[in-house]
Amino acid sequence: MSQYKKNSLSLTGAIGLGTGVMISAGIFALLGQVAELAGIWFPVMFIIGGIVTGFSAYSYVKMSNEYPSAGGIAMFLVKAYGKGTLTASAAMLMAVSMVINQSLVARTFGTYTLQIFNIDDSGYLVPVLGVSLLIFAFLVNISGNSFIQTFTSIVSLLKILGLVIFAMGGLWVAGFSFTPAEGGNSSPDSTVTSMVAAIALTILSFKGFTTITNSGSEIVNPKKNITRAIVASIFISLLVYLLTAWAVSSNLPLTNIIEAKDYSLAEAARPAFGAYGLWFTVGIAIIATISGIIASVFAVSRMLAMLTDMKLIPHKHFGMPGRIQRHTLVYTVVLAIILAIVFDLSRIASVGAILYLVMDMIVHWGVFKHLRNKIKANSGIVLTALIFDILILLAFIWVKAVNDWLVVLVSILFILLIFIGEHG
Repeated sequence: MSQYKKNSLSLTGAIGLGTGVMISAGIFALLGQVAELAGIWFPVMFIIGGIVTGFSAYSYVKMSNEYPSAGGIAMFLVKAYGKGTLTASAAMLMAVSMVINQSLVARTFGTYTLQIFNIDDSGYLVPVLGVSLLIFAFLVNISGNSFIQTFTSIVSLLKILGLVIFAMGGLWVAGFSFTPAEGGNSSPDSTVTSMVAAIALTILSFKGFTTITNSGSEIVNPKKNITRAIVASIFISLLVYLLTAWAVSSNLPLTNIIEAKDYSLAEAARPAFGAYGLWFTVGIAIIATISGIIASVFAVSRMLAMLTDMKLIPHKHFGMPGRIQRHTLVYTVVLAIILAIVFDLSRIASVGAILYLVMDMIVHWGVFKHLRNKIKANSGIVLTALIFDILILLAFIWVKAVNDWLVVLVSILFILLIFIGEHG
C-alpha cells in the first residue's frame, strides 16, 4: 500500500475533491433532466436530494471515522460482508457508477463548449471533445496527489464563485422572484412518481462526496477531517445548486429548460445576460467539468487499485509497466471513453443513478445488519436512508421503464455482468 501516502491530502484538498466531482455535470447536465421529471418544482428537488444525501452520508461518515482507508467503500464493504462476491460486486458497482459519471462529465464538457460556436450538439463533436477531456484528465492524474489537490482546490473555488455570480446575477435580473419564468409551449404534467424519480438524478449530483471516503487514509487527521470534508462538500454543493436552479427557473420558461436540457444553464444565460453571459456560463461549465473529471478519475483509480490489492478483483497488466494504480487509471479512462462515445447524456445519467442507488442500498444494509454497534451508528438514520433509496429507485425505474426501457435493460445487464464476473 505504499502508493497511498498518508497526510498527502489536506482538508481543503479533500473538500476540493468532493465539490470538484459534485459541482460538475451535476448541475450543468442534470438540471434540465430534473426539470423534465419534476416540472416547475425542480429547484425543490435539489433540496430534497440534499436531505436524502445527508441521511445517506451518515453511514459513510460513521464508517470513515472507524475505518479511514484509501479503499473507502471497498474497505467498508469488507468490514460489513467480508471478502466475497457481494463485497466485490458492490464495490465494482460504485466504481462503474463513478466511471459512468466521468463519461457524463465528458459529454457535458463537449455539449457546453459547442454552445460558444452555436454548433448543433447532436453530431460527433460532443464525444470527440469528451474523449479529449478524458485524455487530459489521465495526464493530469499521472502527476500525483499534490498537483491534483492544488489544481482541484483552486478550480473548485473558481467554479463555485462563477456559479454564485451567475445565480445572483440571474436572480437580480428576475427581481429575486420565486415565480417561474413564463412563456413557451405547454409543459408536460409531473406526477408524484416522476417527482420522486427526479430525486434520483439530484442524488447523482451529490454522490461525489464518496470521492472523499475513497481517499480516507491519505487525508490529514482523517477521523475528523473526513466528516468535515463530506459535510462541507454537501452543504456547499446544495447552496450552489439551489441558487443556480432558482436563477434558471426565474429566467427561462420550463419548456425551454426541457428543450435545452443538456445545456440549460447556457440557454438561461442568453435572455438574462446576452452573449457575454453565455460565454461566462460556458466558461464556468468548462472549468467545472475539467475539475470534476480530474477528481473523479483520481478517486476511481485509487479505489480499483485498492480492490486489486485486497484481492477482490483480478488484475491484468497487459504488458504495461509501472504500479497497479497507474494501470487502473488507464482502465478507468478507457471505459469512460467508450461510454462517452456510445451513450447520450440522459441515458448515461440514468444508468449511473440506478447503479449508484443499488450500491448505496447494499452499504446501508451492511451497516445496519453487521456494523451499527461497532461504529455506533443510529439504526433509525441508517434505515431511513435505506428506505429513501428503495422508494426513489423504484420510482425512477418505473418512469424509465415506461419512457426509455433501454436504460433499465442496460442497468440490469451492468449489474448482472458485475455480479457474474465477480462470482466467477
